[in-house]
Amino acid sequence: MPAQLPTTIDAVIARMEEVDAELDPRDGVACFNRVYLKVTKLVKEHVTVGTFKDNAFLERMDVIFAGHYLQNVDAARAGRRVDIPWQPLFAARGNRVIWPIQFALAGMNAHINHDLALAVVETCKERNTAPEVPPVHEDFEKVNDLLASVEAGIRAEFELQIVKIATGPAEDLKHAVSSFSISTARETAWVNATQLWAARNNPAQYSFHLTAIAGGVNATGTMILAPVVPPPAG
Repeated sequence: MPAQLPTTIDAVIARMEEVDAELDPRDGVACFNRVYLKVTKLVKEHVTVGTFKDNAFLERMDVIFAGHYLQNVDAARAGRRVDIPWQPLFAARGNRVIWPIQFALAGMNAHINHDLALAVVETCKERNTAPEVPPVHEDFEKVNDLLASVEAGIRAEFELQIVKIATGPAEDLKHAVSSFSISTARETAWVNATQLWAARNNPAQYSFHLTAIAGGVNATGTMILAPVVPPPAG
C-alpha cells in the first residue's frame, strides 16, 4: 500500500528526513532530497514567524506541493512508474558520472516546472480562492526571495568543485548546469498555474496543457542530466 501523504509541514520534513536516511548519499534522488529538505525547513521558519500575508494558504500549498514529489518517491520504491516529469531523475539516479548539482537541479526542474503549478491550482480549489485573488501571487513571489539564497549556495559550492577539472569539460558542465534557474522556473510555474486554472472546467484543454508541460519538463531534465565529466573523487 502507498504510504499516507503528510498533511502538515512538520510531517513533510519528517518524511524527507526518512528518505535522506534511507538512500545512499550519492543517489540522485538523495541529492535533490537534501536540497528540498533545506528549502522546506526554510519555508517552515518563515511560516512560523508570519512572513506571508496568508501563512495558512502558503503552508497548505507547500504540503500539497511536497506530496507530488513524495508520491513519486513511493512509486519508485514500490517499482511503479513515476510521472513523466520525474522520469529523467529516477532513471539516472544511480549514474555516478552525473554531478550532485545536476541531480539537484533536475529534481527542481521536475518539481517546480510541473508540480508547483498543480499545487497552486489544487490549493486554490481547496481554499475556495483563485491565483489572481490577493495575496496568492504576492506570497508566491516572497518564496522566490527565500529560494534565491539557496540556489546561490548550491552554485557557489559547485564552482569550488569545478575548478578541479580541465577547462574544456568544465565549460561543458557549466553549460549543462546553467540551463536551469529556480527563479525562471517559478515564473514559468506561475504562468502554467494560471493557464491550468483557466482550463480547470474544460478537461480536454486542461489535459492538453498538462501533457505539454510534462513533456517539456522531461526534455529539460534529460538535458540537465547529460553526463559530461565525472565529479572529483571524495
